[in-house]
Amino acid sequence: MARRPRTQMIAETRAKLVAVARAAFGTVGYAQASMDDFTAAAGLTRGALYHHFGDKKGLFAAVITELDAEMSKRLSAISAQTEDPWQGFVAECSAYIEMALEPEIQRILFRDGPAVLGDPSQWPSQDGCIAAMRATLIALKRNGVLADVDPEAAARLVNGATWHASQWIANAADPKAASKQAVKAFHALLNGLLRHPADRRSSPARLNS
Repeated sequence: MARRPRTQMIAETRAKLVAVARAAFGTVGYAQASMDDFTAAAGLTRGALYHHFGDKKGLFAAVITELDAEMSKRLSAISAQTEDPWQGFVAECSAYIEMALEPEIQRILFRDGPAVLGDPSQWPSQDGCIAAMRATLIALKRNGVLADVDPEAAARLVNGATWHASQWIANAADPKAASKQAVKAFHALLNGLLRHPADRRSSPARLNS
């Protein structure tokens, strides 16, 4: 039997550890998740975990990176379903907020994430999110959709609003009620960025979903 390439073996080891850690972080949370349980479930040693991720915190960061990438793909698919670029942007931002209702995302990203990794605005993934949002807003402004606002500033403000809304939902006594309130208020905020707000109101069906 041919020996697998070292790069493939490394990728498989990392994938095993991330998978078992993600399952634990998403159910019992970061504090209660055990490194011994990770390695036992993956059939590996603690040495493998330390070698590939440094420590439990490093493994948690890898889980967040994977989760964030999956969310980005889902959001891109949502925005791609709309023919109107502005409505696609609104739908994508709203969907991000609503993802805070999903148990795994809620616990890992919005509850444990800031507690373990610190200020979310400093996470590497946030640079990519803001850059993508800025590019979208630049295109909308170029096409006469956006009001005369700086796309960089607007991207950072919208990004911050979606993040804080999601954290509110994740920690609310009634997450579903908080989500509905957040999305409705968020649509009103986004309409303030439009050049002609009255001509492009958000879908009532979306607001009441």
